[in-house]
Amino acid sequence: MDCTFCHLIRGDAARWVARGPVASAFAPLNSLAPGHTLVIPTAHWADIFDVPPEDLAHTMALVQQVAAAMRTALKAGGVNVLNASGPGSEQSVPHLHFHVVPRWPDDAFSTWPTQRSRHQIADDPVTQLADAMTATHAR
Repeated sequence: MDCTFCHLIRGDAARWVARGPVASAFAPLNSLAPGHTLVIPTAHWADIFDVPPEDLAHTMALVQQVAAAMRTALKAGGVNVLNASGPGSEQSVPHLHFHVVPRWPDDAFSTWPTQRSRHQIADDPVTQLADAMTATHAR
């Protein structure tokens, strides 16, 4: 796959925060806040549904390390970790990525949507999810 992030991994054009054999982190072109960082698996995995658990674990470990560095180096009071996976999520680049956005009490930034989804589900979604989890783990 020759996606934007795979191209960055093969070169030095990105502003790297960390580079590793399984996961890497870099500054996005359009930052939401000072220090906003993208963390990606180094191998191409399209989204959360595609990535093997081992690569996801390494990627999330790097997310945690970046978040800790934001607290230490940038004096962030917290972080938001954001991911969009799949066409219905508005995923902009088809390579799994996590936005790690440092937050401060005075940043005037809102993470949460201001309205609820209009999508309706006929049956109880919690029961449907629990049943799907049971079926998946029973295999």
